[in-house]
Amino acid sequence: MKLYRTTNGFYAEADGQFYKIPTFIWDELINRDDLHAYLRTTIASLAPEASFDESSIVAPVGTQEVWASGVTYYRSKIARMEESKDSGGDTFYDKVYDAERPELFFKSLAHKVVGSGGTVNIRPDSSWNVPEPEWTLFATSTGKIVGYTIGNDMSSRSIEGENPLYLPQAKVYDGSAALGPCLYVPAEPMAVTTTIDIEILRNDAKVFEGRTTLEQLKRRPEDLVSYLFRSNTFTTGVFLMTGTGLVPSNEFTLQVGDVVNIRIDKIGQLTNTVAFAKA
Repeated sequence: MKLYRTTNGFYAEADGQFYKIPTFIWDELINRDDLHAYLRTTIASLAPEASFDESSIVAPVGTQEVWASGVTYYRSKIARMEESKDSGGDTFYDKVYDAERPELFFKSLAHKVVGSGGTVNIRPDSSWNVPEPEWTLFATSTGKIVGYTIGNDMSSRSIEGENPLYLPQAKVYDGSAALGPCLYVPAEPMAVTTTIDIEILRNDAKVFEGRTTLEQLKRRPEDLVSYLFRSNTFTTGVFLMTGTGLVPSNEFTLQVGDVVNIRIDKIGQLTNTVAFAKA
């Protein structure tokens, strides 16, 4: 089942039909440990909508924080080591890949998150910028994973590569996080065979594409969430990006006007256009 947050209210999609959920508070709706069962029970008493306006969809986030995980795929480990070797920071990424404790970092406040169809940004003071397509978890305030969405963790590789301590500046800025198009709420956890695809278009021509599966994810989702909730409280739940296994070559950097399409099985497609953030 898919749950959409729109400018016209909240809609559940089941079996190709859309149902308007009779509530006005997104945070209360999704912060339920029994979310899938609740939605099934709710739509059983509703009539399907005659139409659904996809242009009204916004990011599936209310007041939740967005966090992210790093170096959870082997390809990400290699990429981070390559970008940081000149600063002497490459060994840190090698160590965290094999460590028990994962790399977790704050990514965005809710009001800065961009939805599908919105604009993501690259920093004017960065010369090397990439999107990072990420399977994203939603955990309730108790730490239970009840839903999934697609995340785009926009990253300034030149800034992070200059010094690992610059990570917050490379990751956290206006338009650096996108989520959408929906919150996917299945009855069971998503399969490890789930595929993640990305394509980047420049003047309608494909300049990068890639595919991976959740089988390549080194960390268990439950372990990532467990560490995130250590000494942390999320009263309305939290979104956690799980890292990327799709990294363009070192010669590639995003340009203004590029279109980034990220697709994940069952969830759908997150589409964003690239622009410059304010200096």
